[in-house]
Formats: sequence, structure tokens, C-alpha cells
Amino acid sequence: MKLSTIANYIAPSLTRRLFNLAKNYPDVIDFTLGDPDVQPNDAIKKAACTAINNGKTRYSQNAGLLELRQAICKKYNSREGFKYDPNSECIVTVGAMEGLFLALLALLDNGDEVVIPAPYYVNYVQMVQLCRGVPIITGEESDNKLEIDIEKIKNVIGPKTKAIILNSPANPSGKIVSQEKIKKIVELAIENDLVVISDEVYKCLIYDNRSFKSIVSYEGMRERTILVNSFSKEFCMTGYRIGYVLAPHEIIDAMVKLQENICACAPLPSQYAAIEAFSSKTDYSENMKKIFSLRRNQLVYGINKIPGLSCITPEATFYLMVDISKTNMNSIDFAERLLESVHVAVVPGIAYGKNCDGYVRIAFTLDAEKIEEGLKRINSFMVAFLENKK
Repeated sequence: MKLSTIANYIAPSLTRRLFNLAKNYPDVIDFTLGDPDVQPNDAIKKAACTAINNGKTRYSQNAGLLELRQAICKKYNSREGFKYDPNSECIVTVGAMEGLFLALLALLDNGDEVVIPAPYYVNYVQMVQLCRGVPIITGEESDNKLEIDIEKIKNVIGPKTKAIILNSPANPSGKIVSQEKIKKIVELAIENDLVVISDEVYKCLIYDNRSFKSIVSYEGMRERTILVNSFSKEFCMTGYRIGYVLAPHEIIDAMVKLQENICACAPLPSQYAAIEAFSSKTDYSENMKKIFSLRRNQLVYGINKIPGLSCITPEATFYLMVDISKTNMNSIDFAERLLESVHVAVVPGIAYGKNCDGYVRIAFTLDAEKIEEGLKRINSFMVAFLENKK
């Protein structure tokens, strides 16, 4: 059977490749996926179970339950001052990933270009290609390896450019894009009539009282921004597959039509769980930040004690980029040798752009005991590696 060109072209990410390889080792410490071990609050789980027990397991509207869309819009109005119409400017999706995909599918014609600043989330590039667009990656040769390069973004904008993907707080770097850079992206978007797809799934995990201001809040940007978020990180509901998009009605209208033909709607029990997550007077995500902050500190302290490795403290997310440049190994070799030698799985930095080949990414989505064991194994690997170099 002959497959399509795009089916042959798309390949599994390095993240998934290392995740799959890790399954060969029963004692593995797996730092690959951003899939936290923390359970959602019991009230959220109970809401999903109650929905199932009450027979709420059928289809919802393609855009998602109106009650959930109302809860999302109400939350954004109270938390960030953004006013969106739940009837026409909000869609519930199967995770933020489907939200991103639907947004790109609604926007792109064959050959349209999408600017993706490096370092970038691994699936952006292939999502654009699936929608017959052209990903334009910028900043891969930048010296400031974990920061997006505004000048390089500016230099690639041309007549075929349709959109810029902005991910802040950023996966994999753990950085919050500065307001100075956000303002420059605003200027570029307005000057060149571009859409900004703002992936904000990690703004729930910002540490040390740092501030975050969405690009939507800037004058002239609400009408040209597609805001993507999910319940996965904020409430540790990754497997529930509930995301959402807030955007002008013409984009949402198109996405709803596309959703009907792709998956009909997000899972109904998960939608009821999401209603509980956003509607309760209790902040079910409050404890998440404390847990991941402690893990972050544990990892930063531990990595910086290991000979030949270093890291900076991430401002947000649950990812840590470890500088391996002193080993003179590329990131794939380092990750594979680490896995084979001491059964610790990390993601090669090159998965996020060529400029990250001197790094590996660690997801601190495991408990403190496993993190400590992982650090011990990484330390033993590095000690042996440096001894062999003598």
C-alpha cells in the first residue's frame, strides 16, 4: 500500500524515541516526557467518575460543553482581564496539541510560512508540515542558545509569512520571554499583518514570583492572537486530553468546523472534570507549583555539583536544560550513552533546535527519591566518562 508523501516524511520525535528506548530498562529513571506523576485533585477525578456513572459519556457540541467554555472565559476575565465570548470565541480541544493543529489548519494554505523561533517545542515543525505549511526556524545558530532571537525573526518575515508561534513560558528552556522581546514581536506582527499563535500552557508554573504578561494584552493583538492552553499542566490532567483555544470568532468558527471532521469533540467525562477544575472556589493547582519548585531546586543543586555538567535555574515549566558542552559529545550520543550505561533517560537538546545540541533536557516530573537516584547515576556516568578521558 503506497503511503502519502507527508506520512513518509513525518518521523517520531527524539523525545519519543528516547522514551521508547527507555522501556527496554526496567529500572530506568525516565526524565523524558512532560507527563507529571502528580495526581489531579480528588475532586477533579470524582467529577470525571460521576459523569461516567451518570451516563454523561456521549458527544458534546463540537466546540465543547457551553458550561465549560463559560468557565474558561470567566476564568480569563477574572484572572487576566481578557473578555472572550464563550459562544463564539472559545473552543475545547483534545489537548493543547489539537488546539495548535486546528489553529494551523484553519490558517494555512499550501506554502504559507510559519516562523518558529528556536529553541522550540518539538511538534511545532511537523504540525506546520502536516498542514501543508512551511516551518521557518529562526535562531538555530544564535550564540544565546536558550533565548529567542528577535532580529533573526525579523529577517525571515516575507510575503508568504502567515504566523509566528510564540511559546512563553518556553519548553524546553524554562524561560519567560521578556516583555521587551514581546513588544518587538507585537510590532512585527502588526507591521506585517501576522497572526501570533501564543502557546501559554506553562504560565501556571512560574517560580520565584516572576511576572508573566500575555501578548493578548497588548494593543492591537487580541484580534490577531490565537491563545492556546490546556488543563494538562495546570491540573496534571495530561491523560484527560483537554485543551482550549481563545481567539477571534472567525478563527474559532473555522476550528469548530474542522473539529467536527477530525474528532467531533473532546471526551465528555474529561470536560466535566475540567469544569470542576475551573469552577471550584478551591485552587486545585496551588500545590502543583510548590511541588515542582522543590524538584527544580533539587535538580539544579544536584546537576551543578556533577563534574563536567552545569545548568541555569529555569524560571518556569518543569524542564531543565543541562549544559553538556564540556563533554564534547553531541546531545544524541550523550543521551544514548547515559541510557545504556546507567539507565537514565533524557532528551537530546538537538530535538529543540541545532543551537541546543550542547544540552539535554530533563523533565522533573518524577518524585524527589527518583530525582535523587537519577542524579547519583548521572554523577557516576560523568565520573567514569571523565576518568576515561585522562
